Amino acid sequence: MSDADRFLAAVEKAAGGPVGTLGLAVSGGADSMALLLLAHAALPGRIRVATVDHRLRDGSEQDAALVAATCAKLGVPHATLTPETPIVGASIQAQAREARYMLLAGWAGSAGVNAVATAHQADDQAETFLMRASRGSGLAGLAGIRARTEINGVAIVRPLLDWRRAELRAIVRRAGADFVDDPANADPRHDRTRFRQLLGREEWLDAPNLAASARHLAEADDDVRAMTDWLWRERVETEGEECRIAVAGLPRELRRRLVRRAIGYVRQGAAIAAPAWSDAAGIEPLLDALAAGRGATRAGVQAVVRGAEWRFRPAPPRRAD
Repeated sequence: MSDADRFLAAVEKAAGGPVGTLGLAVSGGADSMALLLLAHAALPGRIRVATVDHRLRDGSEQDAALVAATCAKLGVPHATLTPETPIVGASIQAQAREARYMLLAGWAGSAGVNAVATAHQADDQAETFLMRASRGSGLAGLAGIRARTEINGVAIVRPLLDWRRAELRAIVRRAGADFVDDPANADPRHDRTRFRQLLGREEWLDAPNLAASARHLAEADDDVRAMTDWLWRERVETEGEECRIAVAGLPRELRRRLVRRAIGYVRQGAAIAAPAWSDAAGIEPLLDALAAGRGATRAGVQAVVRGAEWRFRPAPPRRAD
């Protein structure tokens, strides 16, 4: 199978079928330039490219210009996207990631693409698996980078998850294409850099096997998600801003997922913006309290036990002293 055929098969598997016009997120790094070259060979005349310039370092506009020049040579439409407001403060990497996907989702609609492909590959997957394992992540976290996600109604596909970083770099070099090495990728202040160095240093940590483990866990997580969806229909009753879960006989993981969804449901219905809530924050103590028959409050949501039901509603406002 040629590289182009292998790429096309991966795109269609991630997208769930043939794609019309495919969008590409190309930063100018070796992985994303390989993505561009593979897509151009596999889908001639059916790709559009966007480069997100976060403006976080000097020279970033030159990276976008490199991608634009390569696209011009290939006859591929290209757009450079920039955030409306500067990215500053804490968690800059996380902020940049969120801004990047929002920009790409907005661009996808105007560009008329059916899906947007990113250049995440097997080594990225292995690094993510190790990072999340070191933080004690559960099934959903260890499933790592998904082959397909959806953001604002736009499918984000990752067709390179079975490709190694070295394979992709070789594709770029054989084509004689230019690429850039982002200095942030070697910055030891970033967790990912440290795990990348660990993988490179320790031969017993096999990146393809770690990536395969993430893929197997993703399949298991998809099954558990489907079961959670079914249980939400069968075991949950909602009324206004409140919901009730019949938890009898359910294992902890399914209770955990239903409780997370219940908290999200109540917060959305009651338009609770503060206190902030993350999907995992405080969930284990809450599960322990409910299993012991005690009520508890998390993130503006009050949970109480009534027989075999767990009930969730907006927490009453605190009285001023």
